[in-house]
Amino acid sequence: MVAYSELSKEELLKLKNELEEQFSEVKAKGLNLDMSRGKPSAAQLDLAMGMMDVLNSKSDLKCQEGVDCRNYGVLDGIQEAKQLLADMMEVPKDNIVIFGNSSLNVMYDTIARSMTHGVMGSTPWCKLDKVKFLCPVPGYDRHFAITEHFGIEMINIPMTESGPDMDLVEKLVSEDEAIKGIWCVPKYSNPQGITYSDETVHRFAKLKPAAKDFRIYWDNAYGIHHLYEDKQDYLIEILMECKKEGNPDMVYKFCSTSKVSFPGSGVSAIAASDANLVAIRKQMTIQTIGHDKLNQLRHARFYKDIHGMVKHMKLHADILRPKFEAVLEVLEEELGGLGIGSWLAPRGGYFISFDAMEGCAKAIVAKAKEAGLVMTPAGATFPYGKDPKDSNIRIAPSYPTPEELKIASEIFVLSVKLVSIDKLLEEKK
Repeated sequence: MVAYSELSKEELLKLKNELEEQFSEVKAKGLNLDMSRGKPSAAQLDLAMGMMDVLNSKSDLKCQEGVDCRNYGVLDGIQEAKQLLADMMEVPKDNIVIFGNSSLNVMYDTIARSMTHGVMGSTPWCKLDKVKFLCPVPGYDRHFAITEHFGIEMINIPMTESGPDMDLVEKLVSEDEAIKGIWCVPKYSNPQGITYSDETVHRFAKLKPAAKDFRIYWDNAYGIHHLYEDKQDYLIEILMECKKEGNPDMVYKFCSTSKVSFPGSGVSAIAASDANLVAIRKQMTIQTIGHDKLNQLRHARFYKDIHGMVKHMKLHADILRPKFEAVLEVLEEELGGLGIGSWLAPRGGYFISFDAMEGCAKAIVAKAKEAGLVMTPAGATFPYGKDPKDSNIRIAPSYPTPEELKIASEIFVLSVKLVSIDKLLEEKK
């Protein structure tokens, strides 16, 4: 294939006319396709339907501690659920607290608690002149929405193939006491699918922040979300690394079963040091008498242990893998060698990250919408929704059916081609 940049103005105009004809044909079909969010498909949700039959009116509803799960009690989670999620997070059972259905909710609460009451005795953030957070980009829009909601200043940290730019992270956190945290999706990152290297994790554990209340917000959302049996990324466990380096309190680790069982009806948890958990439990006693123990029991009895959960995730992978491969195949076939876009082939997670020519992302997303394809808004993967280069687009292959995905991918590449040609023609004026 010849790169579009090497084509003459006449060749580009001729190609544009051909592509616009194809686009008009697709547009005339009146399609309504959604590739905007990383929602599990109905087929994936069906995998956990057996969980609905685990408990019934005749079930023994007492947990291992002998507590009746229908009643009050057990503030930080029943033992069998703690064991299951501790194994999922690769931490000791005593270092986790079980929450409700959403890890996002736990992260929001953790920021809110820091704002109003401080971190382990430090000054509440709301009483400080300035609070800042580091944000690896491209990253997870909902993380950025939380810090923006609380008026926290966000600083972009470029992502590399081995994780965030650690030279920049180390420099900033050591110099500025106002920097109180960093958002991380360390395994199969959202949206690039990058897993932090051993060196990156070691450097995180060795950080020397100016702020005593600095915390790494380690959102291990895709810890067991592999696409391949034989090609799986490995991530060093951060809690143990921080402990080894004499920084046991520096990290909060989050997870949930939202994309394992049922989004909205899963179980979430935080893992942290003993000292952090004492402070968290103290706040929890005011906030709740305990989260949904019946749901915790349901999950523990359905999966039984981490081996049951891993086996379940292979079924998810069997559904997701062909979808990811279908999108990647279309990208390679239609855009490979044209010089108008680049992308990564992830080994897990929920997204494919696409980088268009600079200044083209918003136009591509708008063009795709014209043909009936809804995508994540351009800029969403950056704080304040502002991508400085206007180039990153997050593709979410999980929700559409394989048939819909093929059409959606074709609309996407058509949109990329048309917008890129317009950009190149503009440059040739």
